[in-house]
Amino acid sequence: MQSKFRTALIHGGLFIVTFVTTTLAGAEWVYGRSVLAPDFTWIDFQNGLWYSVPFLLILTVHEFGHYFTAIYHRVRTTLPFYIPFYFPWIPFLLGTMGAVIRIKSRIISNKQHFDIGLAGPLAGLMVAVAVLIYGFVTLPGPEYVFQFHPEYEQYGLNYADTVYDPATLTQPVFDVQIGKSLLYQLLEYVFADAARVPNPHEMMHYPLLFAGFLALVFTNINLLPIGQLDGGHVLYGLVGFRWHQYVATTIFVVFLFYAGLGWVSPFQPLDDLLWDIPLYVGLLYIAFTGLKKSPKDTLMYALLLFAAQYALVFLFPGLQGYSGWLLFLVLIGRFGVMHPRAEIEEPLSRGRQWLGWITLVLFLLTFSPRPIDIQIIGPAEATPSQRAAWHPTGSE
Repeated sequence: MQSKFRTALIHGGLFIVTFVTTTLAGAEWVYGRSVLAPDFTWIDFQNGLWYSVPFLLILTVHEFGHYFTAIYHRVRTTLPFYIPFYFPWIPFLLGTMGAVIRIKSRIISNKQHFDIGLAGPLAGLMVAVAVLIYGFVTLPGPEYVFQFHPEYEQYGLNYADTVYDPATLTQPVFDVQIGKSLLYQLLEYVFADAARVPNPHEMMHYPLLFAGFLALVFTNINLLPIGQLDGGHVLYGLVGFRWHQYVATTIFVVFLFYAGLGWVSPFQPLDDLLWDIPLYVGLLYIAFTGLKKSPKDTLMYALLLFAAQYALVFLFPGLQGYSGWLLFLVLIGRFGVMHPRAEIEEPLSRGRQWLGWITLVLFLLTFSPRPIDIQIIGPAEATPSQRAAWHPTGSE
C-alpha cells in the first residue's frame, strides 16, 4: 500500500509541477509576463492556462494511448512520468520536455512494438488537430496583436512590412518565427479566415495555435522512424529488422547532415575554428556511436560528415541547417539508431499495414525543416563585429 501511495505521489507530483511550469511558460510566451516581473499576478498565471491546458491535454492523450495499448497486450507499464522544464531566467523554454511511460515487462513481438508505438502519436494527433481547428475558427481580428505590441499600431495592419525590417530597428531584438508543416498549413487553409491568420513572427501570442503547433512538432519528433522512437517501432513492424537498419541509418545520417550544416563555417575566425571543430566533431562522434560500429569507424564517419558539410558551406556560403535538431540527434545516437529484434516476428494484418503507412505519411505531413527559428536581428547600420556578436556563426 505504501509503495502504491508513493508511486501515485510521484506521478501526481510531477504532473502538478509540470502543469505549473507550462502555465508559467505560457504566460511568458503568449503574454510576455515572466514570473520574475515585480508586477506578475494571479491573472497572468491564469492567462497562461490557455497554453498549458491544451498542450498538456494533447501530451496526456498521447501517453495514455501508449499506456492503454500496452495494457491491452498485457505488457506491464507505468503511468506517465511528466518532465517539468522551466527556469524563469532562461527565455524560450516550453515548460516541459514531454512525458514518458516506462515499460516494466518484455515486449516479445513486433506486433506489440507496432501497436504500442502507433497508438500514442495517433491519439495525440487527433486531439492536436481538434485544438488547431478550434483555434483557427475562433481567431480574433488582426488588431488583436496590438495588445501585445502597441508600438505596431502606428503602422496599421501592414505592420509586418516594417517591424521586422532591420532598417527600422534601433537596437537588437529577439525574433521568433515558426515554420509551418504541411498539415498545419492545410488546417489553416481550410478552417481559418485568411484575414485573421497570425503572422508567423507573432504566432506565440495565439495560445491555442501555439500549443497545437508544438504538439505537431513533438508528434513529428516521436514519429522519426529511428531506433525505439514511436516511428521506429512502426517502421520495424512494417519492414522488419533488416530493412529497419538500412532505412533508419539513412534517415539518421541525412538528418544529422542537415542539422549540423553551417554549425562550423570556413568563414569563422581561425581562433574560433580551433575550438569549434574539435567540439563539433566530438558531438558527431557521440551521435555516430548509435550505429554500433568500432571506435575507429565511428570517428571516420564523424570526420567524413564534417568534411562534407564544411566543403558544402564553403561552396555555398549562405547554406544553413537547423541546429535545433542536433542535440536531439546526439541523444538518439546515445540510445541507439537500430531497433532491437523481437522474439516473435510475424506479418502484420492488412489493417495494421495501412495504419502503419498512414502514420509514416503523417510524419512527412507534420515535418518542418525549421520548426522554431529564434535569432537576433538588429539595426541595418550595425558593424560586422556587432553582427558577429549577435550571430556566433557570423551569419544571419
